[in-house]
Amino acid sequence: MKYESQRIAYWFFATSMLLLSLQIVYGFIMGFAHLGYDGLHDVIPFHVARATHTNLLVVWLLCGFMGAAYYIVPEEVGRELANVKLAWVQLLSLVVVGVSAIIGFHFQWWEGRKFLEIPRPLDWLVVVNVLAFIGNLAVTMWRAPRMTTTSCVLFFGLLMAALLYLPGMIPTDHQTLDSYWRWWVVHLWVEGVWELIMGGILAYLLIKLTGVDRELIEKWLYVIVGLTFLSGILGTGHHSYYIGTPRYWLWIGGVFSALEPLAFLGMAIYAISMARRGGRSHPNRNALAWTIGCSIMSFVGAGFLGFAHTLPQVNLYTHGTLVTAMHGHMAFWGAYAMLVLAIIAYAMPQLTGRRLHDTPLSAFAFWTSNIGMVAMTIAFGVAGVSQVYLERKVGLDFLAVQEEIQVHFLGVVLAACVLALGIGAYVVQFIRYGKPVGALVPDTETGDARGVADAAAPGLAK
Repeated sequence: MKYESQRIAYWFFATSMLLLSLQIVYGFIMGFAHLGYDGLHDVIPFHVARATHTNLLVVWLLCGFMGAAYYIVPEEVGRELANVKLAWVQLLSLVVVGVSAIIGFHFQWWEGRKFLEIPRPLDWLVVVNVLAFIGNLAVTMWRAPRMTTTSCVLFFGLLMAALLYLPGMIPTDHQTLDSYWRWWVVHLWVEGVWELIMGGILAYLLIKLTGVDRELIEKWLYVIVGLTFLSGILGTGHHSYYIGTPRYWLWIGGVFSALEPLAFLGMAIYAISMARRGGRSHPNRNALAWTIGCSIMSFVGAGFLGFAHTLPQVNLYTHGTLVTAMHGHMAFWGAYAMLVLAIIAYAMPQLTGRRLHDTPLSAFAFWTSNIGMVAMTIAFGVAGVSQVYLERKVGLDFLAVQEEIQVHFLGVVLAACVLALGIGAYVVQFIRYGKPVGALVPDTETGDARGVADAAAPGLAK
């Protein structure tokens, strides 16, 4: 850590870890409800648990992206963050909005729109919060002595994520129009501008972890940005197949959705080739594992599994089934959850000066959580294919099918236990690092960092 203001990133990361843990709890509530053990229904009905689970995902990822930006941008542009106090206010307001929304869901205070359930008054607070965040970064970069492609791509991705939140606030009483604007937010986030954020953070991590020349890595970044915009924008068409829109969306959505895996394939090739090309062995192998794993798992989940069920001929049967859950869980895990966990794994030794990145607990967290997610994806896939056959071919009623596929959720819950064990180990490791120390300088021999003020303390690096 080169700049004192980077310490604010720790508190965003800590908030992310708390919200991730809470998201997993609500995931278990839904898993047991699918198994028929819905004892909490009177307190937390299934639809409340689902809304809470998905919205916690969005908030903890955004919190991780913000922490990553506050850590990366000062170092990339060569100056302290413009206003640390504003960053604190922004974090606290984000927590207030998130907590208010979750409590509101339990009292039926929401809009009832899938993925955008947050009530309208809180929508405006989110807009103000994100504008404060973007403004803080913009002033920092404007006053900086230099600009880098990595910081600009990261900033542009965050800026567009903020702007694309606004279409979801357009009032309409028409179901098709509402769905159309809703996917402007959801799709163009996760299959558009969030990929720019992913590319920017991946570029930063690969520069730091592999030692490959910045110019070469950032050339790859241009390719990924191009592929993202080529496929992601018109790829929104696969959400417009059967909602009352013109039939030409079947062609547009089908063709450009088929191109979407190229961006994730490019990221996978990009990360693996940079890691192999790197001439140095960085001591933080755990952060490198999360970085490379992110690029591979995102291609499998977001790229391959997304392509597998967005072709119109397939989506006619799989739309709205657990096949979507199969794709969604692996996609979000690979593309964005692992990305946040990667930047945290890299930043924590730098922020605290404690060398805990190569402990057995770190390796256990990485492998256990990934094995759990792969197993969960397979279990969702089996349940989804069974659901498609029984509903769309046999013609059974929806609730009758849910009873038939209950047994498959035993596999989902068992896999979720393995995933939770890995995430639990990651959170314990995060806690073991402790809080950030004073201003830090890099250790030229180990690649770790130690506090200038505390460098004489012999126990610091333990």
